[in-house]
Amino acid sequence: MRTALTDLVGVRHPVVQTGMGWVAGPRLVSATAEAGGLGILASATMTYDELAAAIKETRSRTENPFGVNLRADAEDAARRVDLLITEGVKVASFALAPRRELLTKLKDHGVVVVPSVGATRHAEKVAAWGADAVVVQGGEGGGHTGGVATTLLLPAVLDAVDIPVVAAGGFFDGRGLAAALAYGAAGIAMGTRFLLTRESTVPDAVKQLYLDHDLAGTVVTRKVDGVAHRVLRTELVDALEKSGPLAGFARAAGNAARFRRSSGLSWAALVREGLRLRTSGRTRAQVLMAANTPMLLRAGLVDGDPAAGVLASGQVVGLLHDLPSVADLIGGIVADAEAILRRLGDGGCA
Repeated sequence: MRTALTDLVGVRHPVVQTGMGWVAGPRLVSATAEAGGLGILASATMTYDELAAAIKETRSRTENPFGVNLRADAEDAARRVDLLITEGVKVASFALAPRRELLTKLKDHGVVVVPSVGATRHAEKVAAWGADAVVVQGGEGGGHTGGVATTLLLPAVLDAVDIPVVAAGGFFDGRGLAAALAYGAAGIAMGTRFLLTRESTVPDAVKQLYLDHDLAGTVVTRKVDGVAHRVLRTELVDALEKSGPLAGFARAAGNAARFRRSSGLSWAALVREGLRLRTSGRTRAQVLMAANTPMLLRAGLVDGDPAAGVLASGQVVGLLHDLPSVADLIGGIVADAEAILRRLGDGGCA
């Protein structure tokens, strides 16, 4: 299925596996690449050395293009950009708007830059800077998310920019891909659907917990890190929602210490990153609470302990009931979308 996205990044199908922290490692990313989609490594939860090793492992598993998701505000973001250039990584994605000089450097060295955005103005800004494409995530999406539904945000962004737009938030099957293409998007990006595949390294018991949830099974909370975060509704999340600020700050301080040890960052580096968050508009409380995110997600998605961690999830989780292989997932989505588009092209209405 050829679109502006497949032409841009050199993949066979317009399906993107997002860079989910603790989830999108070499096994999942290479399986996506082998199946013809665009897999994206999640580097925000990796040290520099871990990222370098992950890129090499992914390349040993596939010769097809893949990407790396970068934290624009990371202390070593410039060094990681150099790594992507040296290793010939095809795509750099950003969960936050990249610094303009980083975007320019990546483009100058032939790396395709695809930021994720949650507002039309953000899409306009990165497009003006030279971004090659954008991923637009509506409020249905998991993790950090906004309040505007994909069905409204997607056409707004499509009208505002003239670069390829990838739709995210609420997609899981061929009907969604056909609908996104009908809107004018160049493809779809999915997180929760790829988390619930055989190649995902999330523990089986945690995958089953996802499958047991219905459409009301997610909640948007600010008690994880101070900003809107869509997660599975669990006993821990309910407790966080009821907790006061002092308990939240104490938990965040402990998680900051654990994240420092696991990431290899110094306390000075953490402080510098905190100061950068402050200049981006977060309050002191939000900066402190941001330390919760990586360790709470790790507890659930890596250690398999939902009682001690949170589980990022899109609303689409209530419609998922199986654990397909990545190849079957992408192949089925594309085949179904093609069939739908053929019927519509022949004058059919279903």
